[in-house]
Amino acid sequence: MDVLINVFVALHIIGIAALLGGFLTQMKAMGEGTARFTPAMLHGALTMLVTGVALVGLNQADDQAVNNLKVGIKLAVLVVVLALVYVKRDEQTVGKGAFAAVGGLTLANIFIATLWT
Repeated sequence: MDVLINVFVALHIIGIAALLGGFLTQMKAMGEGTARFTPAMLHGALTMLVTGVALVGLNQADDQAVNNLKVGIKLAVLVVVLALVYVKRDEQTVGKGAFAAVGGLTLANIFIATLWT
């Protein structure tokens, strides 16, 4: 079971890398007002959602403690990110506020995952 959990952790990290990487590559464009949400950002957020839900299920099936408050907050933040990226995915440019919100919420999710023990 540990190997399977570690595979899903790796896939979860790949998802966050796609989402954050897409944001970071568009930061210069955000300053110019031409930033847009890339397909990698949408796929990264979806990967995080699917693997995160799988990780909760696998950890509970393995009788490991799961902090439901932490998971719930992370899920809520991810749903907001996913909604913003999904709704604005076809627009040629995205406003600075929405784009910065996705970046800030993504970073918040990373810090919640790593610092909340």
